[in-house]
Amino acid sequence: MLIKSVTFAAKCLFATTLFTTTLFSTSGMALAKDVELRFSWWGGNARHQATLEAIKAFEQKYPHIKVKAEYAGWEGYLSRLTTQIAGGKEPDVIQTNWNWLPIFSKYGTGFYDLHQVAKTLDLTQYDPQSLESVTVNGKLNGIPVAATARSFYYNKEKWQEMGVAYPQSWDELKAAGLAFKAKDENSYPLVLDYMESLTLLQSYMVQKYNIPAIDEKNAKFNYTPQQWEEFFQLYKDLVDSHVFPSKRVLTSYGNANTWEMSPWINGTWGGVYMWNTNALMYQNNLAAPKNKLELGPFFMLPGAKDAGLFFKPTMMFSISRNTKHPEESALLINFLMNEPEGVKALGLERGVPLSQTAYQQLLQNGVIKEDSIVVTGLKSFMALPHNIPTSAYFDYPQFVALYHETIQKIDQGDLSVKDAASSFAKSADRIMKKTMK
Repeated sequence: MLIKSVTFAAKCLFATTLFTTTLFSTSGMALAKDVELRFSWWGGNARHQATLEAIKAFEQKYPHIKVKAEYAGWEGYLSRLTTQIAGGKEPDVIQTNWNWLPIFSKYGTGFYDLHQVAKTLDLTQYDPQSLESVTVNGKLNGIPVAATARSFYYNKEKWQEMGVAYPQSWDELKAAGLAFKAKDENSYPLVLDYMESLTLLQSYMVQKYNIPAIDEKNAKFNYTPQQWEEFFQLYKDLVDSHVFPSKRVLTSYGNANTWEMSPWINGTWGGVYMWNTNALMYQNNLAAPKNKLELGPFFMLPGAKDAGLFFKPTMMFSISRNTKHPEESALLINFLMNEPEGVKALGLERGVPLSQTAYQQLLQNGVIKEDSIVVTGLKSFMALPHNIPTSAYFDYPQFVALYHETIQKIDQGDLSVKDAASSFAKSADRIMKKTMK
């Protein structure tokens, strides 16, 4: 789906040229009026700078449209957007997350249906399956920017310093943590925030039991009380084995993103379990030149039939259902995703693009390279068995917040694993039943 033939890509380039020509011949009059658009997104500094550069190029090409940039880090973005949408004051163009569809558009009407602006936004660059993944009740709620899953990325210099080989199994991962601790109490093989640890645990459970975490049909989790206890025991075992810092340790570095914390920047922490699309963000914040990330092996339990990947669209560009400028908003998205200037400016900051013309352009220009950590991560997880899908509800904010609260209590010694598992299971089931009505 992601990598098509050169022949197909060439056809896409021709189609884009024809599409752009048609756009100006049919819509030029409608777009001549001066317009200001608001555009919001989350990310790190590298993504911010790339997007601002793309906006600058867009405004130069379409001088009648001005774009007000509203960008921030991940923390707090959803809360702010929720407040904006509740008041009908959200931006015109919004970077949205796939798992937010059940929150904002349960019936498909939460965002503008992009089928309505298909004359402006070139949907032919996208595989129908990728568009289907962000379609609700026949309404296209966004453009999927890229596809992603989490992989292990390691700071090569740090692991060589520790004298430890990259782990090839779950047991070797724990052994690596103890080896790091023996040499330096402050060094860890990985740094994982709560969302990363949640998906790592899920991967283990899928590998062992070959079932999805959530039964959407019956609005419940598939795990037994014993399996929930195993789930949280694995978390505690990984923390106790010094594989990654506990929430208590992370909190001591302040309320910052992990890639902005000094132990990450200076190479004290040895790696991440991260979306391939975010790997560059971590790479760019490492102190150069000696620190560099590379892809590590993804390991599975003996006999496992599925890797347990959290495989999903990375993010979407959506248009507000309340926008007064749907055509201009679509023009901005099309510029970012399909037009040469926008594609060049964004590069790989949001992952390897699903747009065929964008992919081919970046490949021809040498931006997409075989040894890129984004591309190697993509190829790695695509080669793994990933037939058991992860429900969008597994990433539901209330459920994630409950998990975050639970592991904090485990780390602080306020709850035993057994009590944490029991309390969590009951609360998680209530959230699912209420959410999936």
